[in-house]
Amino acid sequence: MSSEKYDVVVWGATGFTGKWVAKHLFDTYGADNNELRWAIAGRNQVKLNEVADFIGDVDGNIDQLTADSNDEASLIELTSQTKTIISTVGPYAYYGSILVKVCAEHGTHYVDLTGEVPWMREMIDAHQAAAQDSGAKIVHSCGFDSVPSDMGVYYTQKIATGKFGQPLQKINYNLMKMKGGISGGTIASMMNVIELAVKDKKIRRVLANPYALNPDKAFKGPDKGDQTSAKFSADLGRWSAPFMMAGINTRIVRRSNALMSYAYGEGFKYQEVMVTAEGAKGYATAKAIAVGTKAMMLTSLTGVGRKFLGLFLPAQGKGPEVDPENPGFYHIQFNGRTADGQVLVTKLLGDADPGYGSTSKMLAEAAVCLALDELSTQGGFWTSASALGDPYLERLQRNGGLSFEVVKSA
Repeated sequence: MSSEKYDVVVWGATGFTGKWVAKHLFDTYGADNNELRWAIAGRNQVKLNEVADFIGDVDGNIDQLTADSNDEASLIELTSQTKTIISTVGPYAYYGSILVKVCAEHGTHYVDLTGEVPWMREMIDAHQAAAQDSGAKIVHSCGFDSVPSDMGVYYTQKIATGKFGQPLQKINYNLMKMKGGISGGTIASMMNVIELAVKDKKIRRVLANPYALNPDKAFKGPDKGDQTSAKFSADLGRWSAPFMMAGINTRIVRRSNALMSYAYGEGFKYQEVMVTAEGAKGYATAKAIAVGTKAMMLTSLTGVGRKFLGLFLPAQGKGPEVDPENPGFYHIQFNGRTADGQVLVTKLLGDADPGYGSTSKMLAEAAVCLALDELSTQGGFWTSASALGDPYLERLQRNGGLSFEVVKSA
């Protein structure tokens, strides 16, 4: 038996995503289950009581812990009680750095759902050595950013290696359909990254680098940038548009490749897009998305613009309306090709809104995987594919509402 009291603690359980993470753990693993020992944590005891009501813990069997993001001593006390901590407290550049430092130094495994590439780069550079020494496995971006991308590519390359005896040299991620909203925490993180980038050219350089998260900062690969305009996809016979999460997801996938000793090849190419339709209608939609994305980015460059956008976007701690009878979904297709022209197409289906329902399940199962499964990785900063691999792939399909399937192999 481990000396820690808990296997998993949900930090930030009182936030929008945090309470859904807690609900998934309660619904999946219960309150009194020898399989998983877990607790919820936050700053405010009253709000923690509300979370207990929300998840259905009427008997108060789930322990509630309090701490402060800005108080290192309280975070040391919190993390010392658990094998793995889930952090949903963002923007992470404001509220997450001390917790990562504490976990790295004291050997507590850690997962989050950040999409803040410059902050991840900063944390890796600052705490990689400490995490390696302590044995802490730090895994960023375990929500819709960037598990479907990272694990979808992992699955597709796994199939390709088995079928063709070689990895795919190129994969395109195509978001075919999606129904769901976006959480205020995600918006706050995005706005924070943009605000910091406006002030700091070093951050702008990180954001512009397709390989910004690779362990070797000097690595130069074939990918040059993310799609910014409407383009016709010959693979699909349909038009495609920029995907706003590509700037995060592609960096994570490329880091996974590097961490796995370039299992996909040093010349591996990877891009992400949204798919619209055929013909003039598809072009018009893709063009509108491209123009709208650019307009939003330009508007967000100023403080006045960010305040204006805040009038229409969810505030931090809020999220989309939740309808249990219609929980949302997404469909992603991966089109891959080997160096000698062999083709593989796979698809990934998520059974819930990517902004909260699916994200909460992926994040929770990543933490459970770190806490309970036998993993070959040692301490350090990892990605979901490089750290969790096959055990996580199995958990995502068993408990995470994801399904992976081969569509075409030739």
